[in-house]
Amino acid sequence: MSNPQARPRQLSNNSGQRPQPQGTSSSQAGQGDKNKDDYVYFNRSTAGFSDEAVPKAKAAQLKLEHYYKLAVEAAVERNGRRVELERKLAADPNMSDERKQKQLQALGKKESTFLRLKRTKLGLDDFRTVKVIGKGAFGEVRLVQKLDTGKIYAMKSLHKNEMLKRDQLAHVRAERDVLAESNSPWVVQLFYSFQDSAYLYLVMEFLPGGDLMTMLIKYDTFSEDVTRFYMAECVLAIEAVHKLGFIHRDIKPDNILIDKDGHIKLSDFGLSTGFHKQHDSAYYQKLLDSANGVQQSAAPARNSVMVNPIHLTVSSKDQIATWKANRRKLAYSTVGTPDYIAPEIFLMQGYSNECDWWSLGAIMFECLVGYPPFCSENTHETYKKILDWRNHLIFPDDVHLSRESEEMIRGLLTSQNVRLNVEQIKNHSFFYGVEWDAIREIDAPFVPHLRSITDTSYFPDDQLDAVPDRPSGTDTSGNKDLAFLGYTFKRFNLTDKAL
Repeated sequence: MSNPQARPRQLSNNSGQRPQPQGTSSSQAGQGDKNKDDYVYFNRSTAGFSDEAVPKAKAAQLKLEHYYKLAVEAAVERNGRRVELERKLAADPNMSDERKQKQLQALGKKESTFLRLKRTKLGLDDFRTVKVIGKGAFGEVRLVQKLDTGKIYAMKSLHKNEMLKRDQLAHVRAERDVLAESNSPWVVQLFYSFQDSAYLYLVMEFLPGGDLMTMLIKYDTFSEDVTRFYMAECVLAIEAVHKLGFIHRDIKPDNILIDKDGHIKLSDFGLSTGFHKQHDSAYYQKLLDSANGVQQSAAPARNSVMVNPIHLTVSSKDQIATWKANRRKLAYSTVGTPDYIAPEIFLMQGYSNECDWWSLGAIMFECLVGYPPFCSENTHETYKKILDWRNHLIFPDDVHLSRESEEMIRGLLTSQNVRLNVEQIKNHSFFYGVEWDAIREIDAPFVPHLRSITDTSYFPDDQLDAVPDRPSGTDTSGNKDLAFLGYTFKRFNLTDKAL
């Protein structure tokens, strides 16, 4: 039997009509033949293409998909903002129709301004460095001023090549996503993110009060009242991150920043996860392999939460001062500190957001005692103590703690399945009297005394002498930049949180 798709056209008479199957009308047959002629059959195959063509085609596909995905998402967001405003205006019987119309027009103008802002390419030349205020394993944090508005921001720069070499693509994307999705007063506000050929940039609000680690190094310990204030704010901050659908996984004093009024905000979401595919290291390996025409292997992704050993110098109480001096150096290193990480993360047997409450318990212990509960001479010993926490969670005899504070710590530094959840924490007797809905309105126990909007005196600079004012590094090349596709962000309706 012959293939009908391969049969050539056959004209049977002078009028040009095709032969019709028996029982078929002339119009039906003509329409069916026309559809067949208009449709082209071919096999989808890359056979015969050059080795360069396939990666280029894959890169073009990814960029086109991303472009139209953003366009659709932006249209949906614009429509959502319009509908939300219309709903609020319709629910207000006291507002005149003229005033309602003016508010809708004002929204339209904001949307137009935002569209122009999104089309504007932001770059490093749009900012002036005031001072370097921090550094880490993959880049630095600078106090910068935006040239066109004069506003002050904190700019975090991350070296692309280091991100690629150290398998940090999933982490840097997770951090960007948390900051972009959050409008919470408990999370550092992200205003812009952009990139060039060598670096990724996060432009965030500047919090001039430093971090909780600096306060602990300065004051050694806090009273229970002061500890209660900071732990209560940390509870609300961690809860806000969880409500966004993320787990922080790296709650520690270094990442708890102090704003100009003395209240805290969470930062540094480089180890956070929302369990999205773009927060999985394997996703980026597959992406780069497919773009470069590399056959994918079945090897599991490296566990990037684990850290490499670095020697500390604490084994007894009289060495705490030395440990605290090294603590700042550890924050700057590529290693990180495991002192606050929950045991289930090390065991890699599955965990959820309760791992962040373990970290809160370790911080609370440090605030009241003066050092983390499992700190050791080296990180290997710290791992062992955390995994065997039942035998190593010891409250020193020379530090008096109330029954409520010890119960709270033990309720957090415990097995995953019985660890206190957020409602149990809020209702615990240690937090008796805390007004959870108004805590950000009360006076903080420590309010930074600032001489100017660019005052950085609460950020130690003893390790920052060799850091250049302007990022400099080697360009990334070729399809590696596909891994950073979609990193750019500009916040709609920018508030005046920048100084």
